[in-house]
Amino acid sequence: MMPHSVQLAAEDLSFFGLDPWWLVLLKAVFCFAFLVLTVLIAIVWERKVVAWMQLRIGPNRHGPWGMLQSLADGVKLALKEDLVVSAADKAVFILAPVLSAMPAFMAFAVIPFGPADHEISIFGTRTTMQLTDLPVGILFILATASIGIYGIVLAGWASGSTYPLLGGLRSAAQMVSYEIAMGLSFAAVFLYSGSMSTSAIVDAQSKTWFACLLPVSFLVYLVSMVGETNRAPFDLPEAEGELVGGFNTEYSSLKFAMFMLAEYINMVTVSAVASVMFLGGWRAPWPITAFWAGANHGWWPMLWLIVKIQLLLFVFIWLRGTLPRLRYDQFMKLGWKVLIPVSLVWLVMVATVRALRDQGYNFSHIVLYVGGGVIALLLLSLLVDMLRPKKGAEPAASGVGVGGPEAFDPMAGGFPVPPMPGQQLPAVPRRPSRSGEQAVPTVPALKGDDGA
Repeated sequence: MMPHSVQLAAEDLSFFGLDPWWLVLLKAVFCFAFLVLTVLIAIVWERKVVAWMQLRIGPNRHGPWGMLQSLADGVKLALKEDLVVSAADKAVFILAPVLSAMPAFMAFAVIPFGPADHEISIFGTRTTMQLTDLPVGILFILATASIGIYGIVLAGWASGSTYPLLGGLRSAAQMVSYEIAMGLSFAAVFLYSGSMSTSAIVDAQSKTWFACLLPVSFLVYLVSMVGETNRAPFDLPEAEGELVGGFNTEYSSLKFAMFMLAEYINMVTVSAVASVMFLGGWRAPWPITAFWAGANHGWWPMLWLIVKIQLLLFVFIWLRGTLPRLRYDQFMKLGWKVLIPVSLVWLVMVATVRALRDQGYNFSHIVLYVGGGVIALLLLSLLVDMLRPKKGAEPAASGVGVGGPEAFDPMAGGFPVPPMPGQQLPAVPRRPSRSGEQAVPTVPALKGDDGA
């Protein structure tokens, strides 16, 4: 008998590549229209939900209940003056929005909307509910997502301005930091499914979703997908409080609209990938499949995938309306010092469990071996922490003497600068409390004023 992992790795892609040319074109147009329509709905939904969270009314003028606000925004952007700054590299400046938007559409080609067999009929032709699939479909999604970041980097570089350049550099660092954690979270799914094909990964979740089997990978991916799409609280490349508008400061009219379209399409794409990788894809949730045998057949799987995508889009909106923007050092620390180490340790644990299961060990032995290793690592880290010298025992040469941190003048150079490690800002003078018998005047009395 062949090992179980070898059987899982043999995905069946024989259903793909058999459609006539007109049906392939129709599916491509459907993917494009689905993404554009979802973006229009998501923009209105975001403004409505954030207004509800902040006890505001939100858009209510354009169309019934303000539902046509997205169309009004698109028309307004199209009628704006299209400016190209004189210091810009004009060819790259114009190409950058296109390079950012096109890969966002391409990534959706391998997302399955239904089972990988000929269950549905379109104009009398039996076909799959997916444009195409690849043995390395998830790697195709990661590659196209990486290309989209180049549009933001080139937009910042070609603008010929300081703030867009800083936003582009932030975006490059952000992509490197969070795509590593995202790839490690995918690796655990590959170990359990035995395939990189999107349709095979959904088929491997017929009994249990990977969000339940691999909860750490799911949480790491949720954080990474927010950082990958430059959404709040990780929207550092376009932080208006620091960089005016970030990489798109010098853009206007339809070029700015293409950047906005690419951001929302990337949100839809990463939400669809999360649904496929961890939430069963097009499969209906358990309470529905318990009493309805036909929930995963026909056109119904498309409904379940759309519902999951919309729920994950709500998570994006919820985070934006709830959390403040992180500082850039906090953002990098989260990616490099938290997500990547946790993902590496979790991946080693998942690989160990899979190897023990393939060798025939029962569940109790697996828990004993893996749990014993985790407890040993925790005890070792506790021992290292106990033997580590305390900060108070550091020599005075490190900048912290017996009397505490050295004095620091933030305005010594004529402009405010943050303190270095080991330095401390001087105490901010506070006005005395008003609870006393006599209020302290906030403005000093003029010379010759008798106070009357």
